Amino acid sequence: MGLLTSIRTPEDVRRLTSAQTTQLAAEIRAFLVDKVSRTGGHLGPNLGVVELTIAMHRVFASPRDTMVFDTGHQSYVHKLLTGRQDFSALRKAGGMSGYPARAESEHDVVENSHASTALSWADGIAKANAVRGRTDRHVVAVIGDGALTGGMAWEALNNIAAADDRRLVIVVNDNGRSYSPTIGGVAHHLDTLRTTRGYEAFLAWGKRTLRRTGPPGRFAYDWLHGLKKGLKDVVAPQGMFEDLGLKYVGPVDGHDVGAMERALRLAKTYGGPVIVHAITEKGRGYTPAEQDVADRFHAVGQIHPETGLPVAPSRFGWTKVFADEIVRIGRRRPDVVAITAAMLHPVGLAPFAKEFGDRTFDVGIAEQHAATSAAGMAFAGLHPVVAVYATFLNRAFDQVLMDVALHKAGVTFVLDRAGVTGDDGASHNGMWDMAMLRIVPGLRLAAPRDEETLRAALRQAVDVDDAPTVVRYPKGALADPVEAVDELEGVDVIARHTPGAGAPPAARVLVVGVGSMARTALAAGESLAAHGLTVGVVSPTWVLPVPESLIKLAGEHDLVLTLEDGVVDGGVGATVAQHAAERGVRTPFVHTGLPTAFLDHASRDQVIAGQRMRAEDAVRDALAALGQG
Repeated sequence: MGLLTSIRTPEDVRRLTSAQTTQLAAEIRAFLVDKVSRTGGHLGPNLGVVELTIAMHRVFASPRDTMVFDTGHQSYVHKLLTGRQDFSALRKAGGMSGYPARAESEHDVVENSHASTALSWADGIAKANAVRGRTDRHVVAVIGDGALTGGMAWEALNNIAAADDRRLVIVVNDNGRSYSPTIGGVAHHLDTLRTTRGYEAFLAWGKRTLRRTGPPGRFAYDWLHGLKKGLKDVVAPQGMFEDLGLKYVGPVDGHDVGAMERALRLAKTYGGPVIVHAITEKGRGYTPAEQDVADRFHAVGQIHPETGLPVAPSRFGWTKVFADEIVRIGRRRPDVVAITAAMLHPVGLAPFAKEFGDRTFDVGIAEQHAATSAAGMAFAGLHPVVAVYATFLNRAFDQVLMDVALHKAGVTFVLDRAGVTGDDGASHNGMWDMAMLRIVPGLRLAAPRDEETLRAALRQAVDVDDAPTVVRYPKGALADPVEAVDELEGVDVIARHTPGAGAPPAARVLVVGVGSMARTALAAGESLAAHGLTVGVVSPTWVLPVPESLIKLAGEHDLVLTLEDGVVDGGVGATVAQHAAERGVRTPFVHTGLPTAFLDHASRDQVIAGQRMRAEDAVRDALAALGQG
C-alpha cells in the first residue's frame, strides 16, 4: 500500500504520474476489499468508481471545486483520496460514516443518502457560485447506480440546462445498475450509448488513414467528420441530453484514468453545464462481486475476502418471511401485484417476481411514481403491494396522502427496515413512518412483533380494498415468537403480573410494546412487577387507527407506559394518549421512543441504549411517574 499511504490530500493525487495512478487504483481496490470485508459496507459501488474518482481529483481541486456524490455510497474512494484511510470502524459508533459527512471533512457536502438528489444540490451550488462571482469554481456531481431513474434528477436537469454559464460537470456513472439492473427508458438509452463506444475509434482511424491518401482522402475524411453528429444520433443518440441544451462527452471508459481525465478536462473548458458519460462496472476487480449477478456486492456484511462468503450466515430474517408470505398471497389472489423501487432483491420481492413476472413492476428509484402508479392499478381492479425501505417512503408522502388515501385506494405499503437501522446513519433510520402516517385519513398501519403476526398482518392488509394499509418491520434477524395469553378485540395481551395473595393494593400499569419493542415491553413488565405493581403487557399488531380496546384498557390502569422504535413526538404512544384524553380518560402516559433528531451511525443496540429505550430506562421513567423513583 505504498502509494495509498502517501495520499493525504487531493494535491498528492495530482502530483502522481500516469503510471502511478494505475498502481494507486490497484492499491485502493485491495484496500477496499480488505477493510470493507471486515466491517461491512457498500463494496461493489466503490470498486466501480476507483479510476473515475482518481480522475476527478486530478482535474478538479476539492474543496474549492465542490464534489457531490449521489446517494453517497459511492464515496469511499473520495474519502481515501482526501486523507481518510482509517476504515477500522467504518459505519460504527465513533468511526467513519458510510456516506459523506461534513463533520469528517471539508471535502464532503451532501450527507443525505437518498438517491437522485445530487443534481439539485449541484444546481443550487452552481447558482450560488454565479451569484457570488466565483467564476473560477466548478461543481462536479456524480450520479449513477440507477439514480437517473428518479424524477427529481430530471427536474434538476431541466433547470441546469436553462443556463449555459454555470460551471457544472455531471458525471453519469453508468454501470447499468442500482441494487439490481437498472430499468426503464433512460436505462435503455444508456444501454445504446454503452454499446457504441467504437464510433470515435472509427473516426480516429479515418483521420489517420484517409488523410494519407491526398486530396481525395482528405475530402472523404471531411465528409465523414461532417456526418459525425448524424452518426452519433443514429448509433449513439445522446440527443436526449443535447436536446435539453446540455453538452455531452462520451461514452468514456470509466476504468481508464487517462481517458477520464481527458474527458473531464474537456468538460471543464466548456464553461457551462456538461455531461460526461462514464461506463463502469460495479464490483470491478473483485471476482466474487463480478460474478454476483443479483447485486454485484452492493452492500455486504462481514465477509471472507477470498471468497466473498459471509463470515456468519445471517439468520432467517423478517424480509424472508415477507418474501415467502407474499408468494403465498399471490397464489391465492391473482389480483395482487408487486411494485419495487429498484430494490427487488433487498426488499424480498425476487421470489414473487420469479413466479409472477407479469405481476411484478420495478419502477426504478422513483418512490413517488410507485405510489401513484399503485393508486392507478387499484382503480383498475388490482391490489398493489409496494415494498420499500421505511426511510424511502418519506419521499412519497404526498402521493400516499393525495393519490392513495384521498381516493380510498386499496394499496398495501410494506416497509422493510423500519425503526432503528443504525449503521447507515441519520438518513437510513426508518423512524419517521408512524408519526408521519398517523395523519393520513383512513390509513391502517400494522407493526407485527414476530413471524406469525407479520404473516397475519400481510394477509389482512391485502384484504382491505378501500383504504391504504401499511405493514412495517425491522431490519435483521427474526425475533423469537411472543405468544399472546389473551386477545381483547385486536389487542394481544402478552403478559399479566399480579402481586401475591395478601399484598397491599398496588398501582396498575399498562405496558404497550409496539412491534419490535414487544420483547422490551415484556422485560419492563417483569421489572415493574418485581416492584410490587400490577402489570399488564400488551402488543397491538394494528396500531393505526388506535384500537378502541386499547383506549378502554388505558382507562382501567393508573399509568400507561408505551414503547416504540419510531419518533415519540406524534408517534403511536402520543396518538393513543391523545385519543384517550378525547374520550375522557385521565390516566397519565409515559412514552419511550426516539427523539425528533438525526441520529449518528451506530449499532442498533447502541442507539437504543443512547436514547434511553432499554427496559430499565422505561421502568425508571414509569416508577418516577408513580412517585416511586
